[in-house]
Amino acid sequence: MLLKQQKIQFSEYSSLYDLIVPKDNFLRKINDLIDFSFIYEELLSKYCHVNGRTAECPIKMFKYLLLKVIYTISDVDVVERSRFDMSFKYFLGMLPEDDVINSSSLTKFRKLRLKDTDLLNLLIGKTVSIAIEKGIVRSKSIIVDATHTLSKSNPFTAYEVLKERSKLLRKTIYRYDESWKFKMPEKNNTNDLERELDYCKELEKRIESDQSISTIPSVKEKLNLLKETIEDAQENLILSKDTDAKIGHKSADSSFFGYKTHIAMSEERIITAAVVTSGEKGDGPILPELLEISQENGIEVNTIIGDGAYSGKKNLAIANKQGIKIVAKLNPIIAQGTRKKEDRFDYNKDADMFVCPAGHLAIKKAVQGKKNIGKNQMLTYYFDITKCKNCPLKEGCYREGAQTKTYSVTIKSELHQEQVNFQHTDYYKEKSMHRYKIEAKNGELKNAHGFGRATSYGIVNMQMQGAITMFAVNLKRIIKLS
Repeated sequence: MLLKQQKIQFSEYSSLYDLIVPKDNFLRKINDLIDFSFIYEELLSKYCHVNGRTAECPIKMFKYLLLKVIYTISDVDVVERSRFDMSFKYFLGMLPEDDVINSSSLTKFRKLRLKDTDLLNLLIGKTVSIAIEKGIVRSKSIIVDATHTLSKSNPFTAYEVLKERSKLLRKTIYRYDESWKFKMPEKNNTNDLERELDYCKELEKRIESDQSISTIPSVKEKLNLLKETIEDAQENLILSKDTDAKIGHKSADSSFFGYKTHIAMSEERIITAAVVTSGEKGDGPILPELLEISQENGIEVNTIIGDGAYSGKKNLAIANKQGIKIVAKLNPIIAQGTRKKEDRFDYNKDADMFVCPAGHLAIKKAVQGKKNIGKNQMLTYYFDITKCKNCPLKEGCYREGAQTKTYSVTIKSELHQEQVNFQHTDYYKEKSMHRYKIEAKNGELKNAHGFGRATSYGIVNMQMQGAITMFAVNLKRIIKLS
């Protein structure tokens, strides 16, 4: 049961916050910057208002998840830290003497309260409106790119993750007490997951039996991470793989299994829109959606900055209709000529190949026709015929009995002449210099906030992870520029 109004709480110890949490504390700045009541209003319908025990305030629960992303720690550790860290308590709206929640409540909150909520657009839209209100966003350009996120189940096996987490735990312990080198259980030297699980459980048991080492904060954090990994590995022995994740390509020879997050960002490095897809999706087709979301969030756009994946003729036509310039190097391979309306082959700039609707990458390409003689040259892409024969989407795409499956595009198109001319202007050259900013933003998402790997299975959870992560980095940027 959720109370319709939050109770105002008073404590004789509240003045401690003014003494312990300074005015320039990052979490205090976030509280001063944003009114989190929009979270309460958004999730109000997800609670019962007449029956059951009184639920924890959704604002408080959301802030717990935000702290997890900002400090890249586990559910157990974010709750434990809120027990003694006064800046955490202040941020969470707790009284100094308040007890903390059970860490399992965070999992329930994610599954029950945030489910079916368009958190991604809600949180990005909120931070963009704050940035506009404060006059931070002044440019009329958006920079677009996509970043890869590995599925939770790939590329490391459960065995490999356990191995790495136990190694980190041992190294942390040795920094405090080298005598523990002789107290550790015998390592598992096989590739057997069950044996590695047994080793990690024994390691956990021995460390927890010695409070002098297990209560050291840095050791405790690594121990809790290992515990979560043990539980997850045990579940994955019976759970299926991440069915929403797909194989994408970083290059013709390099692939990954996971998701893509397509991002639009202002020149001031405020994320204005994001769309999460499975890993095999092309970058270019998502541009209209990123543009539309950015505009709905209040961004006035006259220029789009990106790489060659965004210079397809559909994108150029949409931009031209709105008087928007696309600062993206024209790649003639993307010019598809006149294709059927239902054509859904996407160009993958990283692999320099086309991907069919089923997600299969072409295996080779060849130029057809002679240059400057008669018709325009065509670039023909060849697909693995064995995959086409067994493909569930082969109807209307593969003709039974055919020995090859190809896809051809026009190398040169008159429709792109205007874009070719634009590429030689000073405006194009000046704006293209801003593209590096989104590469840095992708690095921040991955390196500082763990966005390089999904924390849960499924695209819905990936969207939730992206929403809270991008909310956090936008808040950081707004505070820095304010």
